[in-house]
Amino acid sequence: MPFNSEIANEMSLLTEFSLDSSQAGLKVHNDASADTISAMTRLFNKGLVTQNDGGYLTNLGRDAAEHAHGAIQILASHKVSA
Repeated sequence: MPFNSEIANEMSLLTEFSLDSSQAGLKVHNDASADTISAMTRLFNKGLVTQNDGGYLTNLGRDAAEHAHGAIQILASHKVSA
């Protein structure tokens, strides 16, 4: 699957959710960028968050957020050796 700006924006939002508590949500306000608003709406349409402007992660959303956090940790911590 190709990685595009829409997926990058969705992944970025997923990594903003705290995995420490299921009671910590996000709210995307009307003055957010159009890309952010669209990304959150797509996450809602995919069943990953409870509201079209954010809310809480669903069970599927939590799984996705855990994977997104993990991928970022792996990519940020491993150095490429020549």
